[in-house]
Amino acid sequence: MADLSSPKAAAAYSRYARTLLEARPELSTDIGTALTSGWSADDMRRLVAQVLQQQGARDKGDDLGAALRQLRQRVLLTLMERELAGAASLAEVCSTMTALAEVCIALALEALTPELEQTLGVPMSDSGERQELIVVGMGKLGGGELNVSSDIDLVFVYPEDGETRTAEGTGKNSVSNHEFFIALGKRLITLLSAVTGEGFVFRVDMRLRPWGDPGPLAMSFDALEQYLVAQGREWERYAWIKGRAISGSEETRKALAALVRPFVFRKYLDYGAYGAMRELHAQIREEVERREMAGNVKLGPGGIREIEFIAQVFQLIRGGRESDLQIRPTLQVLALLGKRGLLSAEDVSVFSLAYDFLRRVEHRLQYLDDAQTHELPAADAEDDRRRLAQSMGARTWAAFMRKLDAHRDAVAQRFEKIFGTHTHAQGQSGRHELASLWTSTEGREARLKALGFAEPDTAAARLASIQSGSRYQSLPESSRERVDALVPRLLERAARRPNPDATLARVLDLVETVSRRAAYLALMDEHPVALDRLTELVSASPWAAEYLNRHPVLLDELLDTRLLMAKPDWRAAGRALRRQLMELDHDAERQMDMLRESHHTQLFHLLLQDLAGALSVEALADHLADLADLLLQVTLELCWIQLRERSPDLPPEPRFAVIAYGKVGGKELGYASDLDLVFLYDDSEEQDENTVAAYARLGQRINTWLNSRTAAGQLFETDMRLRPDGASGLMVSSMSAFRRYQREAAWTWEHQALTRARFCAGEAAIGAAFEEERRAILCKQRDLAKLAEEVRNMRNTMTEGHPNRSELFDLKHDRGGMVDIEFIVQYLVLAHAHRHEQLARNDGNIALLGYAAKLKLIDAGLATQVQEAYRVYRRRQHALRLEGARYARVPGEEVAAHIEATLALWKAVLGKVKK
Repeated sequence: MADLSSPKAAAAYSRYARTLLEARPELSTDIGTALTSGWSADDMRRLVAQVLQQQGARDKGDDLGAALRQLRQRVLLTLMERELAGAASLAEVCSTMTALAEVCIALALEALTPELEQTLGVPMSDSGERQELIVVGMGKLGGGELNVSSDIDLVFVYPEDGETRTAEGTGKNSVSNHEFFIALGKRLITLLSAVTGEGFVFRVDMRLRPWGDPGPLAMSFDALEQYLVAQGREWERYAWIKGRAISGSEETRKALAALVRPFVFRKYLDYGAYGAMRELHAQIREEVERREMAGNVKLGPGGIREIEFIAQVFQLIRGGRESDLQIRPTLQVLALLGKRGLLSAEDVSVFSLAYDFLRRVEHRLQYLDDAQTHELPAADAEDDRRRLAQSMGARTWAAFMRKLDAHRDAVAQRFEKIFGTHTHAQGQSGRHELASLWTSTEGREARLKALGFAEPDTAAARLASIQSGSRYQSLPESSRERVDALVPRLLERAARRPNPDATLARVLDLVETVSRRAAYLALMDEHPVALDRLTELVSASPWAAEYLNRHPVLLDELLDTRLLMAKPDWRAAGRALRRQLMELDHDAERQMDMLRESHHTQLFHLLLQDLAGALSVEALADHLADLADLLLQVTLELCWIQLRERSPDLPPEPRFAVIAYGKVGGKELGYASDLDLVFLYDDSEEQDENTVAAYARLGQRINTWLNSRTAAGQLFETDMRLRPDGASGLMVSSMSAFRRYQREAAWTWEHQALTRARFCAGEAAIGAAFEEERRAILCKQRDLAKLAEEVRNMRNTMTEGHPNRSELFDLKHDRGGMVDIEFIVQYLVLAHAHRHEQLARNDGNIALLGYAAKLKLIDAGLATQVQEAYRVYRRRQHALRLEGARYARVPGEEVAAHIEATLALWKAVLGKVKK
């Protein structure tokens, strides 16, 4: 047998190639040059033009069809030579065959359309716009992955209904656009698929069109949209992932893509796709087994289709929220899934290598006779087996099969791991051992007690109320089945937690919340690991449970521990967020939702790390402040873009800054803290009135974007009362007005607030100017007696404003608590920063107490005790927040030593404490 690495490998391997070369020996020249160059679309067009010119043809259908058949013969022959000789990669083979199909369709339409228009007239819309046939490539043609002997799956559509316009005086009657494009489609199919003495151009399969074979051959965009909305089935979503317009104007192609996209890619995370894909795969498996097709490298176990299913199920689930997953080529999708952490690097490698191997096997099977086959040669076809094995680099058939089986086994194992044989439906063998506890009330309380529930009557009543409730009763059958499968598993997991009653109540709240969203039920049903993490989370924190209940989209975040526990990279997060926002094409409502969704996701990651003990309170507060800074910066950018769209004369970048005060300013932010903000703009240079007015609108818009409640919730609650003149002042201040107010009109408490203020978003130069002014104010020399009196008076006012009538100690507001420590620090800064500038740093209360001790402004031992008190107060406050407490209050005896130390330092610094 000839060496397949030598010249004319195609003739040595393929019966089709040998037959073709015998009939057309002049094609041997093509083989001689094949190893030095491949085919481009321009090459293909030039060849067709050359053949037509030699024939003296005028692009009539028969002549063009012959030219296209000759083109296919030459492309296939040389491509076969290149691949078998190792000169062409899988990517080249697939892209060349895809280009061949696109060129043939384009040339056919260029010839057939004007010919038909002479007979039937020019198709026009009712508004007078010329209409064109849009050929949609489906399957591997749409994905740019066409086989060497594949049919092409097509769908024919056109933008608008209407009638053809005929030339005056011809006496010809108009026809509907629908009739015109059906006629054109039929001619196109005939030209491509008719078999002559030179073979065919491409076999055409139209069964993926709406309603399949019985459906119309062509339809308008409106009719397609109505079909997809009312009749589109799950398998059609899978099919349309690859759908790509390969004819028509760029504008029309975009319009079609926009029409189909909502049908394929849902806005929410669509975990119901698992079930749909699993069902489709099961049907294929049944057909494979029925027809004994285990040797089919496409449809058999571990075959090409399983790899495609794996890639596409993630696209269906996430493509609506992550638009970069809306790509078509399988290998590119797999690579992106690995980059996102949705598949492991090992899985991506296994699938990619197997896909390459299986597709090359597929091509060699088809090279033999130019047949659309995926079946391995039968046992009696020993010569074909030897050819195939050698072409794949194996010495024997047995050695080839070992390689093939290794790839298919690896794919099949991972496929089962991802999809699994699911048993949520009633009557299947995977019925949970606690299923009867949900389906039957008999002995329910006793069984719940035996599981460890302290209040089994309450738990039993809750289960009964769900079953009899209108929400559960009105669910579709598929959703009820998922709830029926979920509840026993949640009962089992709740019983393992140290607080089973509370855990069960919280997870049942969530199930009821999401029960009308099949995607969330599917997520929990499909992923046991998500149920484990869910019950662990809600058991640990009622606040976390409530947060998840308000934002159930975060359930998806429970799936990947690696991403959840990764240290935040705020710079990378900002780049990713900006990219996603820009893809929304200035859709303000969707952009506001995306900002909120991003905030929820990042906060949820921090929450899980916090509950896992991976973050200190201080580290958590830093991260929360960094997250707030990022979202403020992005919000500012988006709002300015909107303003410039209406007023293009505005400068590209606003000379505008956001200043953070309070908890966010001091980087002591909690999960639900509001943001104390001040907006400043630079007026150091003369600015026109339009720009100044725009800054006022910018501030108002930013505040609206932060506070507004959308379907995704609220981004932040803001407090703007620390701006000059408080609530009665302007929303936005110029830097000079801010400076003048601070120096001439600000109260002492406003200077106290400056100790925890910082630039957090906007133009850095304004931030630097603010910091310079902040330090100048803090470093002013003051009358210490007067300062102490004003600080004490403000503290007394705050005490009166936060009465505590309980027997517990309020960690924040009671005397000896956090506010006392903060006021002590603020006094020390205002009193001594003029001599010790380091006190003007915004380094946090604990650090500033340390500075004061080193400067001998306060007793070092007492400072250390109060530093520890502040840490303990913050930790206890944070823990109470996670436990869902409304107030941060504890028994006073538990923190008595800290209260005593704080009051002692207050007395030493500010004098007698007023109870």
